[in-house]
Amino acid sequence: MTIDRVALARRAETELAGALVETEVAGIRALLDPMGGMILPSLDMLVVSDLHLEKGSAFARRGMMLPPYDTLATLTLLSRLIVRHDPKIVVSLGDTFHDRVGAALMPVAFREMIAAMARGREWVWIAGNHDPDGVFGLPGISADSLCHGGLTFRHEPSAGPQAGEIAGHLHPAAIVTRREKSVRRACFATDGARLLMPAFGVTTGGLDLNHRAMTGLFNRPSLIAHLLGRDRIYSVRYGNLKS
Repeated sequence: MTIDRVALARRAETELAGALVETEVAGIRALLDPMGGMILPSLDMLVVSDLHLEKGSAFARRGMMLPPYDTLATLTLLSRLIVRHDPKIVVSLGDTFHDRVGAALMPVAFREMIAAMARGREWVWIAGNHDPDGVFGLPGISADSLCHGGLTFRHEPSAGPQAGEIAGHLHPAAIVTRREKSVRRACFATDGARLLMPAFGVTTGGLDLNHRAMTGLFNRPSLIAHLLGRDRIYSVRYGNLKS
């Protein structure tokens, strides 16, 4: 039996296209992946945020125990995302590590995973409030923010309206009710001008879109929450979310 590789490739492309949701930020096309990353095709860029690597070890140093598998799980997910999209540029929007010493203390095996992912790509590590000194000893460059292709990439969103801003930090989440059952999910949040990224780390929490920290960031009538599902994204207007 022969294998029609062209047909298989087209089927894979169709399945991937069905999983992605297309939106725009300040007129620039963006593709949202249910794994929690955003692709900007015109920039050949993958954006992720709030990986919070080495969170388990950070808690352990403070005498609080978490399962020690968060870094491996998060990097494995990131590797899958990079294989899926093969971007030229990767931007991590801050809080890559859960504390200031996470990068220095991260085991060699995880450093090698990151090095393999970064090979042949440009990589930008934006500083966050958990890792304000930036990321050192890893491929790529560290920066406080990045302006590229008509967009501004930073960790914490600016106060008030800011067209073309891509930010993280707030770990947006939303609740929807379907068939009398409420479900809470991490989400991308955008009104077409600004976009907030979901936290990518597997042990991170979330902040509801109606939280006071979100006040003034969006034009609420235009705000859409793109909730992360198991293998697809569910897009819901802010007015239809459970308060």
